[in-house]
Amino acid sequence: MEKRVVVTGMGAITPLGSTVEDFWKGIKAGECGIDFIKKFDTTDFKVKIGAEVQGFDPELYMTKKDVKRNDLFAVYGVAAAVQAFEDSGMDMEQEDETRVGVIVGSGIGGLITMQEQVIKMHDRGPNRVSPLFIPMTISNMAAGNIAIRLGAKGICENIVTACASGTNCIGAAFHNIKHGYLDACITGGAEASISQIGVAGFTNLTALSENENPKEACRPFDKQRDGFVMGDGAGILILEELEHARARGAKIYGEVVGYGATGDAYHMTAPAPDGSGGARAMEIAMQEAGIQPEQVSYINAHGTSTHTNDSSETLAIKKALGDAANTVPVSSTKSMTGHLLGAAGAVEAIVCVKALEEGFLPPTINYHNPDEECDLDYIPNTGREAAEAEYALSNSLGFGGHNGVLCFKKWSE
Repeated sequence: MEKRVVVTGMGAITPLGSTVEDFWKGIKAGECGIDFIKKFDTTDFKVKIGAEVQGFDPELYMTKKDVKRNDLFAVYGVAAAVQAFEDSGMDMEQEDETRVGVIVGSGIGGLITMQEQVIKMHDRGPNRVSPLFIPMTISNMAAGNIAIRLGAKGICENIVTACASGTNCIGAAFHNIKHGYLDACITGGAEASISQIGVAGFTNLTALSENENPKEACRPFDKQRDGFVMGDGAGILILEELEHARARGAKIYGEVVGYGATGDAYHMTAPAPDGSGGARAMEIAMQEAGIQPEQVSYINAHGTSTHTNDSSETLAIKKALGDAANTVPVSSTKSMTGHLLGAAGAVEAIVCVKALEEGFLPPTINYHNPDEECDLDYIPNTGREAAEAEYALSNSLGFGGHNGVLCFKKWSE
């Protein structure tokens, strides 16, 4: 018998704030978390902007020693997981810990550590490389450290699908609970790739915006868009089987009702121009949710602010929703957070849950110049009250042609 799956806890470390409350407040207000990069000297870089996490204190969540023994992406992941677990009110001593899983992804993993240690080896020789280099670098260590920190002994996985990682992780957690393998799962994504090598690599791939105005650089679906803006952070959700959540009196934020995942089989970095892969993922998610396109109240788009993504995603939405695409509100919150890569789908899942819970659809900021290739309702610049909103889709489309879509439902008995 298939189980219902609900969201009972959330945690977020983002460029708009290091709690879900602050993050959501910034999203509702249409604030921009993008600024000039402060982590390193950008003098020789074409791209000087990013969406960095500011004012975050890792020692609220772990010891100073633990901070030093982990790459920043894992630190963000553990912090968001601790927030989410505490928010859920779950007590591991009251649980069968073998039925609480962790599925948390990272698109790149410990890139900052990799850069630092390669430089150290080059400058000072191989004997000076840290003995913790490997465990700090490999991308499964956010999941591993979260499991250690919280005592979860069920399935422990790290799904790596570039910018779809967070969404695919949540989808896998949803199915593990729905089909009875877990009672609960700590799931989402974490990323910390704003570094010299990360910015240089994406710049030379011609993927990043070279706009010198940080507050207007990320402009999804706008005709003047010229690339994405890198962001750092983490988003974690606690998913739980409904009766398990009810039995312990948990607060329920929303319900996960559908998940679709497909591959483009087209190109290393570009999406299929006709949007067919993304469309199929949306169709699968809606089919599992048992809803028709006209029942979708909101789509949180992948919306990276690159020319190819935004035009192909617009086509994908039209393919999947048909005539309903002309009326469904769509927005890209990356216009405010930048692109958190492997963590993007996780923080955007939180946006969808909060949007349905509060009946408020967040905007796409910096939308000023309509593009004939992008002609949907992108909720330009100002968010919108939507008390009747019931279903939301969250789209993630990753390099390599990975497409993941989650369907959320407003909580009701």
